Amino acid sequence: MEFVGKVALFVLLSMVVVAPHAEAAITCGQVTNSLAPCFPYLTSNAPLTPLCCGGVKGLYSAAKTTPDRQAACRCIKSLQSSVTSINVANAAALPGKCGVSLPYKISPSIDCNK
Repeated sequence: MEFVGKVALFVLLSMVVVAPHAEAAITCGQVTNSLAPCFPYLTSNAPLTPLCCGGVKGLYSAAKTTPDRQAACRCIKSLQSSVTSINVANAAALPGKCGVSLPYKISPSIDCNK
């Protein structure tokens, strides 16, 4: 009986040691595709569309895990730095206007690791 307990403990410890690190399931392409309908609103003050809000809500529901949310954050920051005409105030207000409540403010200075 003691031998079975030791084997079970060994198997459990082996699983912990070789368990894969959590990786994001969401890709930057998915983030970009979700937010693409929002670019007119974010860059030229065009009206906010249901298609944009659908993308925001879809992205919010797809980013379930911390690695997913961090990957989405890094992608959004990358998009924001490469598209210089983004209205930062519109970007910060976008989740709320689409009915998505975030516990943090969207900004260029957000730390995606937290």
